[in-house]
Amino acid sequence: MNGQLPKGHVLTTPGGAKLRVEDTFGSGAQGEVYRVSTDRGDRAVKWYHANMATPGQREIIETLVGRRLNDTRFLWPQALVTDPADRAGAFGYLMAVRPRDFHDLPALFRREVKGINSRKLTIVALNTAEAFLALHAQGRAYRDINYGNLFFNPANGDILICDNDNAVEENKDTGIWGTSEFMAPELMRQDPNARPTVQTDLHALAVLLFMLLMNHHPLAGKAELDIRCFDDAAMKRLYGTKPVFLFDPGDASNRPVPGEQDTVIANWRVCPPVLRNLFTQAFTIGLARPEQRVRETVWRDTFSQVYDSIVECGHCGRTNYIDPGANPPPVTCWKCNRTVDLPPRLEIVRDERLRRVSRSIRLTQDAKVYEHHLRRTVSQHDYSRVVGEVEAHPTEKGRFGLRNATSKPWRVHNEATRSLQDVPPGKRANLRPGLLIEFGDGVEALYREK
Repeated sequence: MNGQLPKGHVLTTPGGAKLRVEDTFGSGAQGEVYRVSTDRGDRAVKWYHANMATPGQREIIETLVGRRLNDTRFLWPQALVTDPADRAGAFGYLMAVRPRDFHDLPALFRREVKGINSRKLTIVALNTAEAFLALHAQGRAYRDINYGNLFFNPANGDILICDNDNAVEENKDTGIWGTSEFMAPELMRQDPNARPTVQTDLHALAVLLFMLLMNHHPLAGKAELDIRCFDDAAMKRLYGTKPVFLFDPGDASNRPVPGEQDTVIANWRVCPPVLRNLFTQAFTIGLARPEQRVRETVWRDTFSQVYDSIVECGHCGRTNYIDPGANPPPVTCWKCNRTVDLPPRLEIVRDERLRRVSRSIRLTQDAKVYEHHLRRTVSQHDYSRVVGEVEAHPTEKGRFGLRNATSKPWRVHNEATRSLQDVPPGKRANLRPGLLIEFGDGVEALYREK
């Protein structure tokens, strides 16, 4: 095997655990990643190149191990790793192994990932924003958000984030400034007071989310195609000194070129207005004013609402994004070019007196009400925690019900018939106009036809 460490070599942790090197996962600018066997199963070790194994980096790893982030979406450093046979002070760190069913974003961009769809991609985006929110909430900057350190599971939208060995406090210098395509303009220009912070992370996060949904960089339009030599000076101009958003409403100089950049043109056309507005903010005013960049909470909440508004075209069955809320603008199916008929929706209400709607859920045939829909505050979305499931009526075509997937009964009011009934766990409430469902704890849902 290639690499610094031979197969069978034994490394250790400060606690005395022995790690046997089995093979390599890959290598990068900082070091190499190995699969190691332990008494608790396979793990991964990132082993630093000699020039990167500095006392400062060792201190960072020890700090990260001592202050773990309580979020399983990060492959966080678990222990410092050293080589008993090496007197030069080489080291690395131990972390969990990325499961085989997680793919990287380049595979998505190359259309090599099967089973991914709009719903799952939206969950990936939501999880990404939510994960970095958890990191930033502790005052830590990631410093190098890019498509190489995010992995996703196409079956459920779960994510894993690797290369967390520089995610320390904002004011600590790690020597890492980021990847050029994702660096904030002030970092690319090397402005005198610029340094990696949560604010520069927010720019990189917006770039990552745009690429995730659009399969294209937000600043790489006509200006990129005009570049004859893509050297450091060209990258600095494109991403730093003269960045222009592809769809800047006030500057059309960097529009994507038809025939050359058709994917981003098509994806932008079907993107819901609520997301287009956020991307426009991030890559117009946000380029020059870091304090105006889109926060992780806004991305998370918006993607959550967008997920609840995805519907299937009644003509061809393809999924389409619908703007969240009541009375969205008409949508033409991206596949068959017919108008998408909107299904009924549930309005989740958390204020009984004011009937204040907190969320609108489009009731497609596979729609679900999740636990996070019923909470007043949400720290983490979990799409495995189902509260209610839409089911087709067993005998009446076109009629649907909502099955109680909880352990407590619901109380259902029908304003049209003035009837009141309990829906026990496992039973179904028939959905019809005038229906109001009491989930408990002051949370209600109103059934609306459109």
